[in-house]
Amino acid sequence: MDMKPGLYQQQVMKLTMTQELSQAIALLQYSTQELLVYLETKWLENPLLTIELSTVSHEIPRDQSKRNRLKNTGVSTNWIEQIGEEVPSLEKYLLSQIGTDVLNKMELKAFIHLIRNIDENGYLRINLEDEATLVGSSVSVVFKALDILQQLEPHGIGARNLQECLLIQVCQVGERPLAEKLLRTYFLPFVDKKWKELSKELGVSLKGIQDEFDYIQTLNPRPGAIFTSEKPSYIVPDVVVEYKDGQLVVGQYEGNTLQLHVNEPYLRKMQNHRDPNVNRFLQEKWQEYQWLSKGILQRKETVLQVMIKIVEKQPEYFFRGLGFLKPMTMKEIADDLEIHESTVSRAVRGKYVQTSFGTVEMRSFFSSALQSTEQEVVSGTKVKNALQTILELENKQKPHSDQELAEILRDEYGVVLSRRTVAKYREQLGILSSTKRKRY
Repeated sequence: MDMKPGLYQQQVMKLTMTQELSQAIALLQYSTQELLVYLETKWLENPLLTIELSTVSHEIPRDQSKRNRLKNTGVSTNWIEQIGEEVPSLEKYLLSQIGTDVLNKMELKAFIHLIRNIDENGYLRINLEDEATLVGSSVSVVFKALDILQQLEPHGIGARNLQECLLIQVCQVGERPLAEKLLRTYFLPFVDKKWKELSKELGVSLKGIQDEFDYIQTLNPRPGAIFTSEKPSYIVPDVVVEYKDGQLVVGQYEGNTLQLHVNEPYLRKMQNHRDPNVNRFLQEKWQEYQWLSKGILQRKETVLQVMIKIVEKQPEYFFRGLGFLKPMTMKEIADDLEIHESTVSRAVRGKYVQTSFGTVEMRSFFSSALQSTEQEVVSGTKVKNALQTILELENKQKPHSDQELAEILRDEYGVVLSRRTVAKYREQLGILSSTKRKRY
């Protein structure tokens, strides 16, 4: 075999990832909110771009002083809705509860340092010795400030872990000695529900431990959460499925109709510029505008095509409700549309569809096929719903094991599953094992 180096001519076929293709892939997998953020970034970089949201007339004019905001030109202003919700400050709330004579100057300094290190859940996750060094005081001063902090409302604030948080709240009540003992001395076996051993060691009934467990579940494990200023996020659908004239109609949600326009005044002003660098810059930005326009149009068409094909394959789901979802894979949709499976995956990622029974994630339409006793296939979603129904109706004093659940699914629902598969679905539903569901 000749292994000498040399020049050879060879013909090969390979896919080249162009900038246009890369951008089209990115646009397709973006959710609506991610797409808006991406386009706003491009708008800041490209003076030729003007972005518009058709329905609510969200427009980004070039003469706007704050360029990173959307101007709403089509909706009447309601001044009541413009009043922001006032979120109380945790620091001010805690300081308002202590008198001026409770702490001296150094203790107050340590106290303020502590409350400024409380996380969003109300926990204090710092080393007190290190804190004493930062404040320039003794450890005893910091511990006194911590003791004052943990006596304030909301109860449990300033705890260093979950166990201490719950213990503080129980001690504030002062009428649950068993709950206090369980949390202070037997926390891990208590939460792991090793109650038979605890019952023998403490000389109390299982029912008594159950009562304390029920009481502790009423406590607040995140006492600082009420002071978080995070605003709620809202789901905006990408497509809508409506029932019109006896048939299902798929269309784009109007609130998401993005349109890109050219900034004509700027283009006319700069078009005849004599500087070659300016002309080169304009050419690059014009090409970027064309790529973006084509990519957004292709994204819209792909999402609509995928949704139309989903509706064709799942008519019973839209006519009769959630319990009639049939098994369906992304490969089936990809084969029907003659596109790659990864394209379908990107098209449904982070996208939502508005239906007559609510807004659901497009990805939820895909589920695995499971065998039934009648030689028919059922979807994994339908099995999860059946499993949840069984568990809601079970006798809590004698909860079903995973093997018993598999037998019930086979006998009553005609679904053949192994014990391990049942356990997997149960864990996905966030349901504990039978030993931890048991009540006494």
